[in-house]
Amino acid sequence: MDFAFDARTEELRAKLLAFMEEHVHPAEQVVEEQRALLASPWDTPSVVEELKAEARRQGLWNLFFVDQHSLPDAEHGAGLTNLQYAPLAEITGRSPQLAPTALNCAAPDTGNMEVLAQFGTDEQRKQWLEPLLAGEIRSAFAMTEPEVASSDATNITTLIERQGDEYVVSGRKWYISGAMNPDCKVFIVMGKTDPDASDIRRQQSMVLVPRDTPGLEVRRAMKVYGYEDHYHGGHAEVVFDDVRVPVSNLIGEEGGGFAIAQARLGPGRIHHCMRLIGMAERAIELMCRRAVSRTAFGKPLAQQGVVQEWIADARVAVEQLRLLVLKTAWLMDTVGNKGAHTEIQSIKIATPRAVVDILDRAVQLHGAGGVSQDFPLAELWAGARTLQLADGPDEVHQRSLARRELKKYV
Repeated sequence: MDFAFDARTEELRAKLLAFMEEHVHPAEQVVEEQRALLASPWDTPSVVEELKAEARRQGLWNLFFVDQHSLPDAEHGAGLTNLQYAPLAEITGRSPQLAPTALNCAAPDTGNMEVLAQFGTDEQRKQWLEPLLAGEIRSAFAMTEPEVASSDATNITTLIERQGDEYVVSGRKWYISGAMNPDCKVFIVMGKTDPDASDIRRQQSMVLVPRDTPGLEVRRAMKVYGYEDHYHGGHAEVVFDDVRVPVSNLIGEEGGGFAIAQARLGPGRIHHCMRLIGMAERAIELMCRRAVSRTAFGKPLAQQGVVQEWIADARVAVEQLRLLVLKTAWLMDTVGNKGAHTEIQSIKIATPRAVVDILDRAVQLHGAGGVSQDFPLAELWAGARTLQLADGPDEVHQRSLARRELKKYV
């Protein structure tokens, strides 16, 4: 096997590493200072727009957009494969709150853009995909609900009822990422168009709901371990009270919502895992810097045996995870998402779990500083821990993966 990155990947890695060093990391403190002066904490600080403009100027824009679906403009994406994008996403994971947004590679917009590109009509692409690709608007994906176990997506209770030339949407969602951002202009909403269909995976559909549609209420921001996650536009509770949209706002076909969701979540899961490795790398860097700069019980922390074990174990875990993620990306490129199903689930289980442990050790090494706002570790830990739930909890993937393994012997 060839483990070397190709020339295009190396070129973009060098450019992106320089962009992170020269622009992103220095902006991490600036963005907090600017946010404190904003009229609303959900407004976008000016430094973020400056980063987006610079990333666009340098050609570091929409790098995630692997399949350009015959969209000819170079700004629609770099035309990279998953294998080429993986090490770039890892780099952005070193500043996951800021870098993905700066490159227009942040969730939930990435998944929504892929849905529109793959399943949207020409009209839907023009109205919503093009401004999303241009970074002019943001979007949200509304699937999770508070009243049911959303780990099983067939449980959703939101109704999408056809009445003449309109769909009427009624339901309550929560943890809808991006919905608090005033630039969020459209929701992709998953609900049931045929609750009585014999095939429970054909009961759901997806529709586009513009933010200003009467009956749509963004009710409150949901916190994640106490964080409001302003960078991603928050995670909101959203109520749809007899929201009416044209039938033309249906994405794909009636009954196709579950399949679209699965197509959307596959790339999203690997993108999260790519960035998690970058988070782990930053944690290791912070651990090492702390270890060589602090003394306890008469010698530097770097000479304490337990600290050395933490750092060594973290390095081993990261190297293992990176290889598995790269293999998964390669399989997605060569045999498709279905062919890489086992590997996608494997990294979704293994990566957040290991990175949470690495970040936990990094917090421990930093003492009180580790849980403070003076270091990024606490917020990184909260984000990594949340990914053991997002895009399907670990146990759902374990269940599916075990069934696939057992099937070989039954």
